[in-house]
Amino acid sequence: MLEYSEIKERKVIIFNNEPCEVLESHVARTQQRKPQNQVKLKSLITGRTYNTTFQSSDSAEEAAIDKKEIKFLYHNKGEFWFADPKDPSKRFKLEAILIGDLAKYLKENTLVTAMTFEQDDDEERIIKIILPIKVEFKVKEAPPAVKGNTAQGGNKVAILENGTSVSVPLFINEGDVIMINTTTGEYSERVSK
Repeated sequence: MLEYSEIKERKVIIFNNEPCEVLESHVARTQQRKPQNQVKLKSLITGRTYNTTFQSSDSAEEAAIDKKEIKFLYHNKGEFWFADPKDPSKRFKLEAILIGDLAKYLKENTLVTAMTFEQDDDEERIIKIILPIKVEFKVKEAPPAVKGNTAQGGNKVAILENGTSVSVPLFINEGDVIMINTTTGEYSERVSK
């Protein structure tokens, strides 16, 4: 059990009988009132967000979350197919709503971390996918650099092998392999030419 002040960002608690990730928390202490924690939660099952307040007498159950590695295989018509890396025959699909914006950084045969939650019926359910912080992509299209064109900060828009557009420095060319930070969606470094 977590005390009201221990309910902080990145913790996963049980709220309304489902695991919810704490997105924001603010412990407020005023002179006339007892301290309280104002929290914004996101359900890891439905995606719904809640704004709630925990009083100093409240506590919350920390969700029993497990993590395991899974391998991304391919994407087809809104379905994302994964497999157990130790046994590729154990394939399963995850819905696009669970993947969300991370879809543009998923690359075939990449190992990702799956957060799992065991429900009341003892069935393990994947509730969130965590990508590696940096992923390599090949640049499919990059406009040529124009000499003296630094008015935009020396960047241009390149298209990656998976169709995602990203802002890159002027020296990046078609065919280069670059690293993308999956948390910010920004160019990180050039791996090879």
